[in-house]
Amino acid sequence: MIKLFTDYFVYSGLPSNISINWNYGSLLGVILVIQIMTGVTLGMHYAANIELSFNLVEHIMRDINAGWLVRYIHANGASLFFLFVYLHIARGLYAGSYTYPRHKLWNIGVVIYILMMGTAFLGYVLPFGQMSIWGATVITNLLSAIPYLGQDLVILVWGGFSVGNPTLNRFYSLHYLLPFILLGLVAYHLSALHEHASNNPLGISSNTDKIYFHPYFTIKDLYYFTLFLILFSTLVFYFPNYLNHPDNYIPANPLVTPLSIQPEWYLLAPYAILRTIPNKLLGVVALALSLLILLILPFISQFAIRSYTIRSYSKIFYWLFIGSYLLLVICGALPISEEIINLSILSSIYYFSYFLIILPLINLLDSLIYTH
Repeated sequence: MIKLFTDYFVYSGLPSNISINWNYGSLLGVILVIQIMTGVTLGMHYAANIELSFNLVEHIMRDINAGWLVRYIHANGASLFFLFVYLHIARGLYAGSYTYPRHKLWNIGVVIYILMMGTAFLGYVLPFGQMSIWGATVITNLLSAIPYLGQDLVILVWGGFSVGNPTLNRFYSLHYLLPFILLGLVAYHLSALHEHASNNPLGISSNTDKIYFHPYFTIKDLYYFTLFLILFSTLVFYFPNYLNHPDNYIPANPLVTPLSIQPEWYLLAPYAILRTIPNKLLGVVALALSLLILLILPFISQFAIRSYTIRSYSKIFYWLFIGSYLLLVICGALPISEEIINLSILSSIYYFSYFLIILPLINLLDSLIYTH
């Protein structure tokens, strides 16, 4: 065990030129541990019962010593978890970290990301507020789009003919279990990382210029972790409800539909893609493909110069892609209108075109430019 620790966190060689963008992974590991610890603590005072859940959450907030702090850390920790995951993915796209021989590392990361989205959705339902019950109803109803089996799958997930006590029990059990599966996948992700070493901003081999993880990168990680704690503390102590939907502070009522049903901010982009397609089945397919398309990146982009740092054309289209994704997040948060739907359609088209058309073309163009 000591040798394993020293191999990974002391004598591991890393490129000397990696920047702050390579610190997101270590921050995500810390946040995952925080989420598991606070989640287990909250689980000690929670019961998955539609009559009790909402009141038990209020009991945790008002009557348990430091219960409000643990819950706010857990709720806002989820948001920061996704924020740094998106930054981590964006850095991976920019640096070409998905190309051979790091394709396994990338694909494990995509699986972790998809599993995170499912875990976050399950956790959002547990307080059983107004947005919880209707969010669960809308998202689980998407299964009904599957031909032949859809309606039976919905009833199986619900444990009845509507979101109720069996649904909450299923979601609580899975929300408690999945983070530990995530922890195992993260260990596998870390193992794959050390198998081929970290990429670097230039996207070239760095075997001739490596330095030890400790003390150089442990100090660097500690510095950025301190900055993260300042951000996290500001959010928890001064703006604890800024990222939460106010309707979730109303007890769940299946007879009253909220004016606008929307997921948390980190799920808004897939939600906006779903809303652009009027056909339910095609919308669900587009939603699934918007996530699974990340898995094909290692197969469609094998250019020798991985990083966009010196690739002008690639940088232009990359930042347009980032802009289109941010537009999807904004559109997902706004009520449906003709203008919002049209903007969502344009952003969705560019999102899929970037992976399927633009990346292969600019790789071909760059190969002609940089090899002649």
